[in-house]
Amino acid sequence: QVQLVESGGGSVQAGGSLRLSCVASERVADNALMGWFRQAPGKEREFVAAILWSRGITYYGESVKGRFTIDRDSAGNTIYLQMNSLIPEDTALYYCAGPVSGNLYIASSYQHWGQGTQVTVSS
Repeated sequence: QVQLVESGGGSVQAGGSLRLSCVASERVADNALMGWFRQAPGKEREFVAAILWSRGITYYGESVKGRFTIDRDSAGNTIYLQMNSLIPEDTALYYCAGPVSGNLYIASSYQHWGQGTQVTVSS
């Protein structure tokens, strides 16, 4: 079973940046779609971004478009999430997940999940 381990979370002030990483225990398949979700206290898990491994095609949630960038080490097994212009509403536990089987915007479509990394943005 694939294991996903996130890192890079932390506390920043509004307007700052963070870069999250997610390392998979196995090489990601070329046709796999991997993604990031986040969950704030009392809220549902929210789609953030996803990437098609081989071609690098990306998908973003509306709330992060233009501020976040998903990328991957296509030769290896690492997924990144560059987060710029952070706002307090970005505060959440961020999860790496994949691969997708079904609708990429829905959490239940993702087969494996990491333990999450906390991002806290202060105003």
